[in-house]
Formats: sequence, structure tokens, C-alpha cells
Amino acid sequence: MIIDQFLPDYDVSASYHISVQAPIDTVYSVARSLNMRESWIVRWLFKLRRLPGSGLTLDGMLKWGFVLLADQPSQEFVFGLIGRFWTSTPQLQSVTSDAFVRFDRPGFAKAAGNMAFIPQSDGSVRVTTETRVLGLDKASRRRFRIYWLLISPFSGLVRKEWLRLIKEQAEALSGHK
Repeated sequence: MIIDQFLPDYDVSASYHISVQAPIDTVYSVARSLNMRESWIVRWLFKLRRLPGSGLTLDGMLKWGFVLLADQPSQEFVFGLIGRFWTSTPQLQSVTSDAFVRFDRPGFAKAAGNMAFIPQSDGSVRVTTETRVLGLDKASRRRFRIYWLLISPFSGLVRKEWLRLIKEQAEALSGHK
């Protein structure tokens, strides 16, 4: 997986998947342009965390701090974020994909996420998403793990909603229900 090039070692991870009955190009296109604003769950969770309620697309995420680390159309895209996620002011770091890999400042954590598209023998596409986080020193790892205990269920809900909406929209576009 391409995500391994950017965050091969990590402290915590979570992954989810779904099967989609649609052509892989359609599934990728939907995932790449999906507006998560269509999910009341996502809107509510973002409001609760005081995250921007607009721009709930991948391109929107890139405008408020994420970096697109890699994009292999119809295979996988990877995005990342560096900051102090456990604080009310996370001090997000603006970096390029090369700088993301090299960044090692204590007091911060690196997060990488992906969306991968795997064709199946029955014509469906297995869509997976994984989130990985690495604390860059002992204190950051400890703080992030406490934070992760609190937010991981909600982070998981966002990922599951993302997959559900991809399935719903891609299958509707390709005539499956």
C-alpha cells in the first residue's frame, strides 16, 4: 500500500472497508470528490469538535491543513496531517509530502490516512480506509493515546460514513442499488 511509504511505523491505527458494486473508476471518482456534508453524523461530529463545517471534501480538507501525500487514480490516495491533535489549538504544520516524511519534531504527531480501491473477482471493488498516527516522542505518544481512547469511536464513525456514502453514490451512478 502506498500509505506505507509515508507512515510505515505508527502507534495507533484503525481500518474499515466496504464492498461496492460499481466500476473501479466510478468508485474512485466518487471517493475523490465526495462531499461528507451530506451526512448529518459527520456535520454534527465536526461541529462538536469545532472543525470547519464547510469543505467536507478531500479538496476541502487540503485547504484546512491536510496534505495530499500521494494519488494513484483508481488505486489509492493518501493524505496526512501533522499537529498536536490532543490540544484545543492543534498547531497544524503546513508541509509538503517530502517534508511530511522527514518531519520529526518532538511534541507533535503525524497522522496519515488513505483510501484504497481493490478490484474483486466478482466485479465489485473493495474500498478500504486506514488511519495511522505516530507520536514523535514519548510524551506525544502518551498524550495522543489518551486522546485516541476518547475520539477513536467518533473517528471510526466518520470513516464508516465516508465508505457508506461512497457505496451509495457509486452504486447509484452505475445502476446498482
